[in-house]
Amino acid sequence: MRIAVIGAGALGGTFATLLARAGHDVTVTARGPGLAAIRADGIRLSGAFGDAEARPRALERLVETPELTLVCTKAQDAAAALSANAAFIDGSPVIVVQNGLDGVNTAERLLPHSDCFGALVIIAANYTEPGRVTVTTAAPSYLGRGSGPADALARAWQAVLAEAVPVTAIDNFVGAQWTKLIVNMLNALPAITGLSVQAVVDHAGLRRVMTASMREAVRVGLKRGVHFGALQGLGHRRLRVFSLLPLWLGQLLPRMMRARMGNVPNLGSTQQSIRRGQRTEIDFLNGAIVREAGIAGVAAPVNALLTALVHEVETRGASLTPADVIARVDALPL
Repeated sequence: MRIAVIGAGALGGTFATLLARAGHDVTVTARGPGLAAIRADGIRLSGAFGDAEARPRALERLVETPELTLVCTKAQDAAAALSANAAFIDGSPVIVVQNGLDGVNTAERLLPHSDCFGALVIIAANYTEPGRVTVTTAAPSYLGRGSGPADALARAWQAVLAEAVPVTAIDNFVGAQWTKLIVNMLNALPAITGLSVQAVVDHAGLRRVMTASMREAVRVGLKRGVHFGALQGLGHRRLRVFSLLPLWLGQLLPRMMRARMGNVPNLGSTQQSIRRGQRTEIDFLNGAIVREAGIAGVAAPVNALLTALVHEVETRGASLTPADVIARVDALPL
């Protein structure tokens, strides 16, 4: 098939390479050094999915209509990327591979003639340099749309992607987006401290802060009437129970997530953005919890602080110490 991948960073590069390895005709869009590197040397993938190399067609924006488009940009870049390519993709199927809650809705708004789906990705991948991606954790991805059962079209596209990478079609995709958002609470503290996700979870004080942000996020979701979808061993019942636990016991959740990661340092996508000098998508992760809390009429002080601290690190260009982070969280009026 003719498949376009918009955004050739860590996940876009992974999908593009694996789809090309499966025999598909892949075009990617990229900018700056990434575009130049892919045009010169292609994409080289290493790590948990094995070593692979692809030489996709690389463009700043699409010039023809693909049979399927994967949107793999950061959440804050999605609207601009969709608008830039709308002339060629509106009317053809689109899968938004993205964190946060807004990706599919944004695609549906900007591409009114397209069937739009979402994909939730648990793969951990490091964009080591332009055109080079290392997968540190191989895991399934989850495809769907809406709050109902997975429909026939979702299952059809799942079958196409599954030829290249493990993908499951899921029911209650919107609820699963919320579950993935809880998983994405792993991102802020590594970005703030410069530590790997594993090191953050292994640090007793930071693990307590991470647990507090996750518990707060689940409580906000419940206030918003969310029925959390099943994802990576998490689901509505388990998360509802987690929301009631004291912090010392709730720390079993990040410990469980850490056990799935192995020992290859996982930097998290937010820290990778900071290291590249790029804007992060924190406003669509912890910031989304703050936004949803406001709609529900409740506070989310832990996630509000973590969002602000990521922006502080973006501005300063320097990490904060664990002790500083813990002290700021402990000063909150919880």
